[in-house]
Amino acid sequence: MAFVPTERLHLGAEAEVWAGTWMGLDAVRKLRRPRKWRHPDLDIRLGYRRMMSESRLLIRLKRRGVNVPAVWDLDPESGRIILERMPGQPLIEILRSDGYSQDFIDMALRNTGALIRRLHREAITHGDLSTNNILVDENANPSLIDFGLAAIDYEIERFGIDLHVIDEILGASHPDHKAAIDTLLEGYASEEERLGSPPEQSGGAVPTSQQVLKRLEDVRSRVRYHG
Repeated sequence: MAFVPTERLHLGAEAEVWAGTWMGLDAVRKLRRPRKWRHPDLDIRLGYRRMMSESRLLIRLKRRGVNVPAVWDLDPESGRIILERMPGQPLIEILRSDGYSQDFIDMALRNTGALIRRLHREAITHGDLSTNNILVDENANPSLIDFGLAAIDYEIERFGIDLHVIDEILGASHPDHKAAIDTLLEGYASEEERLGSPPEQSGGAVPTSQQVLKRLEDVRSRVRYHG
């Protein structure tokens, strides 16, 4: 059954994203855009590889109970993927709005930190943890979207950089919420206290939350030094 578009959500260099319905369900269609500066054959191969990787990671995370979109349909040849549309507003809009209490914002940030830790415990880094790629529903429950840059990883540096991205964005784009990153990181650490040590993955051991938080401090120090 065809996807029925209702509104365009995003037009970027890599993809065009539309909201709509698929088999009567709220859905999102992500359509890869050709990169005309690349050789066409190379562009198709890279686009195919990236879309297959994104789909596999989303399916893996969904099976593990991580709050990400389900993959409903995939046509890598044409560069199209149909995803479940997750409920809620982007975290960027919530942080810029006057319509949410501080308690709600704090809960959303803590829950976001916990969700990021659950992602990392699966040996997956997101690659673009911006406040645009975190949706928060009316109960302050977050979901993560846009896994185009995500990867399976065991190198602690990549986990530290994942947190540094959201750290930098919260500081630069949301200066009115000075303690936002601290609240988010509380949720990140608390989730590991709740769940225990991360399970061994097929590729090796996942860094603990404390190891990742220490690496975040190292990344911050390097950025300050070179900045």
